[in-house]
Amino acid sequence: MTTAPALSGPGAAATPAAAPGPARRRNPLVVLALCWLVVLFDGMDVNVYGAVMPRMLADPGLGLTPATAGTVGSWTTFGMLIGALAAGNLTDWTGRRPVITGCTLLFSAGSALCAAAPGIEAFGLGRFIAGLGLGGVMPTCLSTVMEFAPGARAALTAGALMTSYHVGGMLATVLGLTLAPDSGWRLVFWAGALPALVAVPLLLRLLPESPAVLLAKGRTAEAEALARAYGLRPPHATTAPAAGARARWETAVSLLRGPGRRSTPLLWAASFCGLLLVYGVSTWLPQLMRAAGYGPASSVSFLLVINAGGIAGMLLAGRVATRFGAARVSAVWFLLTAAGALLLAVPLPLPVTYVVVAITGVWLFSAQVMVYATVPALYPAPQRAAGLGWATGIGRLGAVVGPALGGAVVARGAHQWAFATFAAAGLLGALTIHLAGRTPCPSDTSTSSTPR
Repeated sequence: MTTAPALSGPGAAATPAAAPGPARRRNPLVVLALCWLVVLFDGMDVNVYGAVMPRMLADPGLGLTPATAGTVGSWTTFGMLIGALAAGNLTDWTGRRPVITGCTLLFSAGSALCAAAPGIEAFGLGRFIAGLGLGGVMPTCLSTVMEFAPGARAALTAGALMTSYHVGGMLATVLGLTLAPDSGWRLVFWAGALPALVAVPLLLRLLPESPAVLLAKGRTAEAEALARAYGLRPPHATTAPAAGARARWETAVSLLRGPGRRSTPLLWAASFCGLLLVYGVSTWLPQLMRAAGYGPASSVSFLLVINAGGIAGMLLAGRVATRFGAARVSAVWFLLTAAGALLLAVPLPLPVTYVVVAITGVWLFSAQVMVYATVPALYPAPQRAAGLGWATGIGRLGAVVGPALGGAVVARGAHQWAFATFAAAGLLGALTIHLAGRTPCPSDTSTSSTPR
């Protein structure tokens, strides 16, 4: 086989004129670091709405009410649903690096529109636009980092990536507590436009393209050179994602017919429950706690605390799942989330409530990420990208339902029922991911025999 040419940059295309020889070795942790930064801004953008919602509800010029707040939150997640489903086909045409970069620009622009919005209609449009970018960036970043750290480290890598989401959530809370009281909620959304200035230049310069995507596009020499540069197994046709809308649809249909057919609907249901919890709680926790009698500052602080718990949960879940399996860990985490939600419906002393919120955060967010980490055990290699993409996309329906459901309950003044609803979603999530994990696909050996 002809030696693949060296690359001139992390994502640069190789040219036939390049000198032969081994590609310069690059550190795959750069990929994780870049995606970590992007997902940090993702988490900040998702959580900023909940962090400043009490201030926005008090702004008569905006025209936001509890009922319309839930609708706007669902517009955000509806945009995320479209973005998640569209990201796969966009990746076929342009690659993963342009999709991650474009989505980052998109949610930055949406945040800027929210900051400048004269009324609730323009604000809702801004949240929808931001949702398009947010929906596309998360599954693409997950697929990218899991490809550059495959095998037994997939769950640990996914957990490490998702810690950034919660750092972003904590950052949004800090901005809401420090900027919003004196400068207003609009300045907090202006901060959400920073990714276009901070992350995008780094992505364009340093983020490599996916070797599997390059192989699917017929750029075999580039794919092999890039894999060698990052110490990956040489890409194989059986591991490459399906290219083109028709091929991707056929792969999606095969999820319901192939080895993972019994697990697919269960995986989708678990993802639905997980994202209902993640986005329902992220949107409504401050307002629910305020309705329970806590003050404005402490109510917003609960969002900071639950995201701090989320960071610990991601680090813990990835390590535990490496030993016991992602599906088993996800099921237990869902059960513990349900227990935490029920406890939050009970009036407790403030210090105890902080502890309950933090511990609930440990389980809540990582339960959903471990649903994604279950995918490699449920599908053979050619179906994994589609399996992850469809689990993420279908799960976004839960992200649409969560904020709207919370808004409907809050508008009726029944905050305890919101916590009971979240607990029920946790129970259903535990059941579905447990059943999905009981029917893994036969072991795939298409690449396992190739030394790393």
